[in-house]
Order: sequence, then structure tokens, then C-alpha cells
Amino acid sequence: MSHTVEILSVGTELLLGSIVNSDAQALSRELSSLGLNVLYHSVVGDNPGRLKAAVELARSRADVIVTTGGLGPTCDDLTKQTLAECFGRKLVFHPECAREIKCFFARMGKEMTENNLQQAYLPEGCHILDNAWGTAPGCAFEAEGTYVVMLPGPPRECLPMFRERALPWLARLSEGVIRSRTLRVFGMGESAVESLLRERMNELTNPTLAPYAKEGEMELRITAKAGTTEEADALIAPVEAEVRALLGELVYGADVSGLPQVVLEAARERGLTLGTAESCTGGLIAKLITDVPGAASVFKGGVVSYHCEVKAGVLGVSQALLDEKGAVCAQVAGEMAQGARRALGCDLAVSVTGVAGPDPDEWGNPVGLVYTALAAPGGCWVKELHLAGTGGRRDRIRTLAANHALDMARRWLSGLDPAAEKR
Repeated sequence: MSHTVEILSVGTELLLGSIVNSDAQALSRELSSLGLNVLYHSVVGDNPGRLKAAVELARSRADVIVTTGGLGPTCDDLTKQTLAECFGRKLVFHPECAREIKCFFARMGKEMTENNLQQAYLPEGCHILDNAWGTAPGCAFEAEGTYVVMLPGPPRECLPMFRERALPWLARLSEGVIRSRTLRVFGMGESAVESLLRERMNELTNPTLAPYAKEGEMELRITAKAGTTEEADALIAPVEAEVRALLGELVYGADVSGLPQVVLEAARERGLTLGTAESCTGGLIAKLITDVPGAASVFKGGVVSYHCEVKAGVLGVSQALLDEKGAVCAQVAGEMAQGARRALGCDLAVSVTGVAGPDPDEWGNPVGLVYTALAAPGGCWVKELHLAGTGGRRDRIRTLAANHALDMARRWLSGLDPAAEKR
């Protein structure tokens, strides 16, 4: 029997947009790895009537219901009570859960208020999911052909609890595994990639191949379902090889977080260091790099040279050049990268200067005109970009410019032409 899943996220704060529903995304990946088909995501506020209606709808279209949120000690934490009512189960006090809750507060050195013991009431006959990451235990049970798993909402508790506690309980439902391989692509737009691969994507059934647009780039996800991990990987391999043969050097990585990770790993392997000089991106490249754990072993630092005085005084860009052509030109981008390499004492340096908008600059340069450069052993390369046609938004222009600069470093580290035109 093939099992279908609905993830039901409980919390008014989700509906108000106060927090992002990252639990549902993470749980979908985990459930898919079990071979369980996640067909629905639902979000409902902290209202017993609406929650009950959402549960009844979920029961009508899925045989596995995974809830997140609403297991805490406050009056609006109503998930257990409502689910118990929907499935005709009483809430029963579990002394062992109460002891764990008290021990948690003792370890934290905090006084426990009595309302926290509400969390020790769970549906009668359930399988308890111990919470080593917080106070609210989860639970799981089967009723009338429906499998129910209740997890706390905070992501720092939800995901580890699923992996360590709920996944073993659900594993008996698994009829195989679902594996995905994600290829990251930079240098060709989503529509162009989709057009190139459309016929092949329509032909494939297992594995499947699907494009996903990301901010400033895109990814292709190959997904296979099989009896074992090895069998699924064997289905994925020839499709990955086919995609790589078609897109070539535009595929910059598989199952990686993004260009910053790829650049840092490649530089680390070669024992090289990296620096940045930024104008219109305002430090975005440095942020993207330092978002990657371990960046300090490669990244020396960056200069945000927003004003021409900084370009000249810190990076050593020619004042005569700035007076003659302004800050947005190929020569300035090149001198910024070379200046950053000198000032920071790094092996590679990327730079960006351009017009992010919303208006043209004082020299009449249009919105979207951007120059990126790479200074490295053996030379300096500059690219001229026209990014207004990509949507024209200031944030999108800055993101694309940062990615182009990182891709120049990626290409040089891979032995490719850093300034090659995209396809």
C-alpha cells in the first residue's frame, strides 16, 4: 500500500507571517526519504474549531497526518486536545513525561511553573516521543487506519525529534526510498534550461527531472524512487550524466548550498585565500561568503568602497580614472579587484561596481550596468553585465552581481575562463 501524508502546521503566528514555516519544508524532505508521499501542506491558527475541521479534511485525503506546533504549556496550545477529540481518545497524564519536564528545567537552572505539566498529558495508548531538545513531548498513534504524529513547533526541537523519535516509528510504513540529486546551475536562465530539457523531462517518469528557479540562479532536481538507496542512486546517475553533458561548465555543483560553498571549498583545497571589494553590492558578497561555516580559513576580508574616496584611498584606484570615467567602468572594476588583493594580502579578489538603481548614476550609466572583476595569480579579468532585463529590482541586481563575481572565482578555480559569456 502506498501511504500519503499531510503535514498540518498549527500556529496563528504562521498565518500572520510572523515566522516562516520551515518545519514543513524540512519534514517533507525527511518523509520523502522514507518513500512516503507528501501530498498536502496545511496551516491553521490556534483555534479548536478550525483545527478540528483541518484534521477532518486531512483524514479524508491522507492516511498519515504529521502535526507541528501547539504542544506547549499555554492556553492556545490545543493540538493534543483537538487531535484526541477527533480520534476519540482521552488525554492521560504520564508521570514519566512530568519527570522529564522537571529535569529539563532543573538542568537549565530555571523555576518551572505548574502549567508546564500540561505537556505531560498525551492521548491514551500513544507512543511517546521523548523531547531531549525542549519540554513538550510529542506522540504517535494509529487510529482507524490513520497514522498520527504530533511534533513541537520550534525548528530546533521539531527536526531532531522527527529524525530521532518519529522516523523509527514511521519506518514500518516505508515501501522503499526516495532519493534526490540537486544540480546547481549558473549562467543560463530557467526558461532556456527548461526549453533545452523539456522533451527529456516529459519522457522521464522514474527518475523525474524538474527545474526550480532560485534567486539569481537555478537548480535541476533529479528524483528517483526504488527499493533501496543504491537502486535509487543507480537510476539517478545516467540522468545526471546526461544533464551535465548538455550544460557542461554551467553546472557548478551537486547537492551544495550555493556558489559561496563551492568557491570556498575549491580555494581551501588549493590553499588559496580570498578577498572582496564591493561598491553597489554593499558587502553582500562578503556576507554570502561568511554565511558558510568555516569561511575564516579562506576569506581574508572585504572592502565596501561605496564612495570614490574609498576606492582611491583604500584600494588605490586611480583618481584620474575616477575623474575621467566615474566609478562604473571596466577599468575601475579591475583596479578595485587588484587593490583588494594588495590591501588584504589575499590570493584571489573579486570586485563589483555598478548601478543597482532605482535611478541612473550621475554619469548617465543605466540601471543594471554592472562590472565584476577577478584579480588572481596570472591576471585580472573583467565582465560587463546588463542586469536591468532580469527584473530591474535593486535587490535582484545586487544578488545577480554578487553571484557573477563568485562565479568568476569559481571558474578560475576550476581552470575555466573567468570572464566567459553566459549561454
